[in-house]
Amino acid sequence: MTKTNNTKQDLYNQCLTFVDNRLKTVQNTINEIQESLTSETKSSAGDKHETGRAMLQLEREKAGHQLAEIQKVNQLLSKMDISKSSEIVVLGSVVFTTQANYFVAISAGQMTSANDKFYAISAITPIAQLLLGKTVGDTIQFRDQVFKIITLI
Repeated sequence: MTKTNNTKQDLYNQCLTFVDNRLKTVQNTINEIQESLTSETKSSAGDKHETGRAMLQLEREKAGHQLAEIQKVNQLLSKMDISKSSEIVVLGSVVFTTQANYFVAISAGQMTSANDKFYAISAITPIAQLLLGKTVGDTIQFRDQVFKIITLI
């Protein structure tokens, strides 16, 4: 494995850790809500009790939606084959530009690998939409900035 493939593997692993941490957080939230729903006793103030339960139900529903989103992201990561390199920017590409470096995978924010900064971006983000299908040497204009693709892994 070359240094460049190590970079791609490292960024992929960081994305997996990011998703795993989000998953644990949402699962803990769901467990806490479930405990609150189970342990809440019927008080003499019936309306207050029902309002509290309704709020907890809404929170549980919201956490359920977050869980579904995390599972979709996890599924996307599991389908990526980072061992392959491409001549054009595709899902799973590491893109070095004159402006910034990108890992086209999931939206996971800024990461560091081999002392280089990268932005893990989803393929549906505006910057990724401009990068997808481009090759080394292509110029991209995003907002008021123009930059060039230097290297592609």
